[in-house]
Amino acid sequence: MQPSIRFKPKGIIPAVITPLTGEGTFNEKAFRKLLNYLIDGGVHGLFVVGTTGEFYGLTPVEKREIYTIAVEETGGRVPVYAGTNGITTRETVLLTQIAEECRVDAVSVLTPMFLSPNQNELINHYSTVAENTLLPVILYNNPPKTSVSLTPATVAKLAEIINIAGIKDSSGDMTTGAEYIRLTRHLDSFSVLMGRDTMIYGGLCYGASGSIAACANVAPQLCADIYEKFIAGDLKGSLEAQFRLAPLRLAFTLGTFPAVIKESLTMLGIEAGPCMPPAGPMSSEERTKLRKVLAEMGLIT
Repeated sequence: MQPSIRFKPKGIIPAVITPLTGEGTFNEKAFRKLLNYLIDGGVHGLFVVGTTGEFYGLTPVEKREIYTIAVEETGGRVPVYAGTNGITTRETVLLTQIAEECRVDAVSVLTPMFLSPNQNELINHYSTVAENTLLPVILYNNPPKTSVSLTPATVAKLAEIINIAGIKDSSGDMTTGAEYIRLTRHLDSFSVLMGRDTMIYGGLCYGASGSIAACANVAPQLCADIYEKFIAGDLKGSLEAQFRLAPLRLAFTLGTFPAVIKESLTMLGIEAGPCMPPAGPMSSEERTKLRKVLAEMGLIT
């Protein structure tokens, strides 16, 4: 395949939850409503079936359904990014091709988990994925979850591939993120997106193009403000928005991820449903602490 288009990932892109019914099945109606809530909140893209979207618990058939509905409901208003994460290269290529059939705008590919591939194996993995799709591919580095890290040198090499368009960095290490930016800054075709919601402003200062943010499910306008104000030159306003957002991200430890995001949406009156077991519901004490955080942020009364 010979990709010929250039795609520029930028702005605030929510890592969208997958709403579930009480029986644990995909809630299409709630999902469609959530997508419109996020777009109305000023976000610049939607990322479905990612870590926050509990990709690990969805079958390929369910993923196809979610990709299709996201593209249909969004209707071209913002780009749709699809998570196509697999442990093996074969699985990842298959999911990426399914996403392409569903006409998403780009895919995000997490490093393999459970296995411990070396950097050469990771280069081969991502190169093969990119060779087998016309879609822009976003690398996804999340060593706290996978125990596998893409080094800056590896990312710099992969960035030379025509349809590898960027990386989401959820390492939480600004040095790593900054090195990704430094080593690829000569490439207009490659973007670095922050994946740690407390570091959006810092990443923008270094030269990141935006963020794929879990907190944007709950506070889309606040997250969008960090980016929009920064781009407009209002650095003080951007930093203040970042400070306002921080308590929500820090509250993630109150429950098993992504329980805090789903519970927060429920408190806002937005249907989200439970997490996939074994991730259980939050305790009443945890909910009380979370409600206090949301109230102090001005998101609920």
